[in-house]
Amino acid sequence: MRKVITIKTDEEIELMRQSGHRLAKVHEALYAALKPGISTLELDQIGEDTIRSLGGIPNCKNYEGFPASVCISVNDEVVHGIPSADRILQEGDIVTFDTGLIYKGYHSDAARTWGVGKISDEAQKLIDVTRESFFEGIKKAKAGHRLHEVSRAIDDYIKPYGYGIVRELTGHGIGTSLHEEPMVPNYKKLLPGVKLKKGMTICVEPMITMGERYVGWLDDDWTVVTVDGSLAAHYENTIAITDGEPEILTII
Repeated sequence: MRKVITIKTDEEIELMRQSGHRLAKVHEALYAALKPGISTLELDQIGEDTIRSLGGIPNCKNYEGFPASVCISVNDEVVHGIPSADRILQEGDIVTFDTGLIYKGYHSDAARTWGVGKISDEAQKLIDVTRESFFEGIKKAKAGHRLHEVSRAIDDYIKPYGYGIVRELTGHGIGTSLHEEPMVPNYKKLLPGVKLKKGMTICVEPMITMGERYVGWLDDDWTVVTVDGSLAAHYENTIAITDGEPEILTII
């Protein structure tokens, strides 16, 4: 069965831009609240309150049963960490906020990893390299290019640092659904992938580990962790393919 990729009109891109700009403000609020001693449940509430105050609907909450509005992953947790009143952030932790919202029927999705207070130089480097790999990847996210060029650019940027690139989870298309075609790997593949066209909207989201790339799932069936206990970082934006440079919809 052929996989269908939706091409958005200019009007739809504008609605996704409005959704994405609201999500950028949510991430600003989460970062402003981040400090040692705060619980991940408190941060989740801040995220949900901000989403709703901006006229959005949290798209993570109840998605396939996920119980919160913000996926909050700490240290060796790669993604999909469940907020808890018992999870108190400590000086030196690193934490990833992965969240999204629906605005006028259109989804946005973005992730950021931050340090809590003062963190190690090694942890900061992991965060910085993960973020930069996203920007290296989207240099290839232009109409007429193949999707594998984005994936290869991320892989090529990460490889010299010796970090692991998670393969079990990828980026994805987005629009009126949170997850649409195509899948957007962060690692080299032999197949060329789809040809990028103006109007495609995708989430590019490198998930990088300080050690081995292998991950597992905790007993809650959501939280993804590094098998070797190494730190993990995640950086994601929703982007639109244009006639020229890609537009990042989740940055103001």
